[in-house]
Amino acid sequence: MVNIRRATIDDLFAMQNANLTCLPENYQMKYYFYHILSWPQLSFVAEDHKGRIVGYVLAKMEEDPGQPPHGHITSIAVMRSYRKLGLATKLMRQAQRAMEETFDAEFVSLHVRKSNRAALALYENTLNFKIYETEAKYYADAEDAYAMRMPLKKKTAIDKPQSEKPK
Repeated sequence: MVNIRRATIDDLFAMQNANLTCLPENYQMKYYFYHILSWPQLSFVAEDHKGRIVGYVLAKMEEDPGQPPHGHITSIAVMRSYRKLGLATKLMRQAQRAMEETFDAEFVSLHVRKSNRAALALYENTLNFKIYETEAKYYADAEDAYAMRMPLKKKTAIDKPQSEKPK
């Protein structure tokens, strides 16, 4: 059994380990501290029956002038042996709910590699994100990213949706 709960400072090393194990984009520990200290309500972990962190979502609120309040998913990872159990969906939904309830966020954004078909399927088909735009050479290895958005409130229109689909 896996439990989803709010992340704490004590979880940061395990979250970073999951990031290093699962993803090509890695962050220094101070970035995890920045998130957990600035927005402690928004990051969550998936913990197995032995108390091991097997997944996480690292999230924050964006402070863009002229934009409505909105959240951003900085990073999400689930250890390989725990994939296909719906943990990423549960982690994302917890973060989204916290963004809306705590900060009255109108939408949530994220970036995903154009080549990451599994993540794209999760974001588009399960979580109802839409491609907002393509950001050229977004990643350190110069791969393009899709900037994606999902409304959290029924009245929120996500302007400028892009019809470009992965090839």
